[in-house]
Amino acid sequence: MIVDPPDGKVPVMRWAEEKRDYDLAHLGDSWVHETPWVRCITRGVPGGMFPAGYNNAYQIVQTPGYVVLRYEMIHEARVIPLDGRPHVGKDIRQWNGDPRGHWEGNTLVVDTTNFNDRGSIATSAATGRIRGIPQSEALHVIERFTRVDANTIDYEVTIDDPKVYTKPWKAAMPLTRDAQYQIFEYACQEGNYAVPNELSGGRARDAAEHLSPQP
Repeated sequence: MIVDPPDGKVPVMRWAEEKRDYDLAHLGDSWVHETPWVRCITRGVPGGMFPAGYNNAYQIVQTPGYVVLRYEMIHEARVIPLDGRPHVGKDIRQWNGDPRGHWEGNTLVVDTTNFNDRGSIATSAATGRIRGIPQSEALHVIERFTRVDANTIDYEVTIDDPKVYTKPWKAAMPLTRDAQYQIFEYACQEGNYAVPNELSGGRARDAAEHLSPQP
């Protein structure tokens, strides 16, 4: 899905990759090392648009003055104002930022700022090496939705986070309409055994190490 840089590689800074690797190696130590998705908080922006293993549906609703993106995964909804209002104050920081939309011809452009530094733009294993890469408060995301026919929207996103990447990068993919698809409830917390299983496994490991004979 990476269309820029031309080599298809996300230009991640070394410290961010090391942070990802450290978290992955310490999943059993604390919940803070898991991604926001596994913790049932959010899949992030633009992570919520990236395909995962299941529940990959989006419902786009346009009303006077707003566009709403409803995600099947985690049942999130992004409410995007189109009335030209400014972003919220710089001291207000949110997991998925503060989106503002406008039209450029037949393309909906969504500009999102005001992120916190506790999330990740990609949380699914399907996103490969950028899963779990941290985001900073400097993250700036610009998404472009262009309807090219009755059943297809071209989606393009530019990610700029100068504290995490050496330069901005861009991903793109088509969104395909399926009139027969049914969005199901995504009851994340009710079925979330990942975090307690990881932590209980970590505690079992700690107990085994404590009881093992010392050299």
